[in-house]
Amino acid sequence: MSNTAAKGTVYYKNEAYRQLNTYLKNQAPSKIFILVDQNTHRDCLNLFAQQISGSHTIEILEIEAGEAHKNLDTCNQLWKAMSELDGDRKSLMINLGGGVVTDLGGFVASCFKRGINYINVPTSLLAMVDASVGGKTGVDLGNLKNQIGVINHSEMVIIDSGFLNTLPASEMRSGLAEILKHGLISDENYWGKVSSLKDLSLEDLDEIIEESVDIKAGVVIQDPQENGLRKTLNYGHTLGHAIESYCLESPERITLLHGEAIAVGMILASYLSVELQSFPKEKLKKITSVVIDIYGKQEFSKKEISSIIELMKHDKKNEFGKINFVLLKDIGKPVIDCLVPNELIKEAFDFYAKS
Repeated sequence: MSNTAAKGTVYYKNEAYRQLNTYLKNQAPSKIFILVDQNTHRDCLNLFAQQISGSHTIEILEIEAGEAHKNLDTCNQLWKAMSELDGDRKSLMINLGGGVVTDLGGFVASCFKRGINYINVPTSLLAMVDASVGGKTGVDLGNLKNQIGVINHSEMVIIDSGFLNTLPASEMRSGLAEILKHGLISDENYWGKVSSLKDLSLEDLDEIIEESVDIKAGVVIQDPQENGLRKTLNYGHTLGHAIESYCLESPERITLLHGEAIAVGMILASYLSVELQSFPKEKLKKITSVVIDIYGKQEFSKKEISSIIELMKHDKKNEFGKINFVLLKDIGKPVIDCLVPNELIKEAFDFYAKS
């Protein structure tokens, strides 16, 4: 079990299912809605359903897979379906899926009948170490990520690394980006351990997932509403989210997975950290080589870089029209609310292109 507070507590493997069944017995929800996408419906639902004991009224809600469907239209369809299926305030939502399912499902539950309880069961590495923990829910507005949402904690988070057997390697790499980020913002030893994990085995993973969740949960407990410390979790995300949004909306670009975009963002943020926070250059070199070794490289034209910089204006961390970055003084020593001139961002892209 993780060290999170009671609501939103993270449980692992067999203990997780014990806790789930105790919760269902005690709370006796009027109806359980299990939210899946096509992939988790096919690969995960049976495995999960076998773990639920007792007799419950269960309805399966399926959405289309992918970030492109993480929007208010999908929410609207779900709210209508839940109403038609006689959902009430005692209903429970269980989100079985990756980050899109846990983000969107948490938001749908938080708004339905002014809020019903929900439980997250992340099935991707990314959702296990990031999206499902911390109570952030939300959907995209057009191509702008997570613009609509609320912070509202799940009843619990169930982490079963067995679900990772269903994931393609690209999705595992996507999740590894958030694990690398947790190392960079919190602990040089942990960074050292995870930066050599290109060939992850599931055995290594259980311990690493737990450590990564503890890093995130520790930050969230201290700053649940993101007034200060929690902003450090956005390392690499200011540019990473803009790159992800740009590739999502640009017909000639391949859509990048979240972790693939954040990987680029972390190299750019590390370069900016050298320039603005005297971050050690040899550590920038190491970060760059680790990240490029795992994720390869993306190419961006000058015109594309200008569009990406423009998209950063919509980042949720901005205040009073200023774009706020998280940078590093050193590994494990993040600095929040750093202002970065556009010229320096272009230099960072230049460094990335030449690396």
